[in-house]
Amino acid sequence: MIQEIARFSIDPADAAAFEAAVAQAVPHFHSAPGCRSFALERSVDRRGHYMLVVGWDSVDAHMVDFRGSDGFQAWRALVGPFFKSAPDVDHVEPAVQGF
Repeated sequence: MIQEIARFSIDPADAAAFEAAVAQAVPHFHSAPGCRSFALERSVDRRGHYMLVVGWDSVDAHMVDFRGSDGFQAWRALVGPFFKSAPDVDHVEPAVQGF
């Protein structure tokens, strides 16, 4: 399994509406083939900064299957208007497990 880490910033005044929009999008990820987990993390140090952490079976499950789906279009329609700029996205896999 890999994780998609997407970092983005929004206007802090829109935080409640943004988080509500992300919550509305959860079913689109939950029903996506190859999607194993979904979490939105809010920065406590920098207002308006978030990280989306999504577990996928593979990079292709995210970049090919999900990105080509109606679920992705619905996700972007819900949250895209809040983004100050395009999200910065990485795919990561475990390298060292500490504890």
